[in-house]
Amino acid sequence: MQQILLEKLWDYIVSHNPELILGLQDEFSVTAYLTEKVRGVNPLIEAMLAEQKPQYIIEEACLQEMTAELRPSKFLYIREIVEEEFPVQFGALQESGTLTYEIINLIGECRPLFDELGFRENGENGSLRYAVMAQVDEYLK
Repeated sequence: MQQILLEKLWDYIVSHNPELILGLQDEFSVTAYLTEKVRGVNPLIEAMLAEQKPQYIIEEACLQEMTAELRPSKFLYIREIVEEEFPVQFGALQESGTLTYEIINLIGECRPLFDELGFRENGENGSLRYAVMAQVDEYLK
């Protein structure tokens, strides 16, 4: 089950938090990070196995636990804004193969806005959205 969880965690990070991958690769610690996260849910696995929960339920609960600190995804948030509000630039970035790279750069550009205006999983912050849109517009010029 640990191998399945490693793969699920990796897949989640690739699609929701690719900026984390770059940081971990710079530190040569991808494997250590993934292994530590899976190790951290061992008590949950044992408890759920003792309750005879199905494997897919255990995997989902573990994935939720392992990714809790990674949510919400700034990457997906900014990607959505670029796609909706800047469709021409989105298409050009996608076609050139630089979309992920540029969105990761935008996360850094918008970090002060996320810190100042708050970024949370539940509830849209209109002020944050408009501030991020302005930052994206400035970045893409």
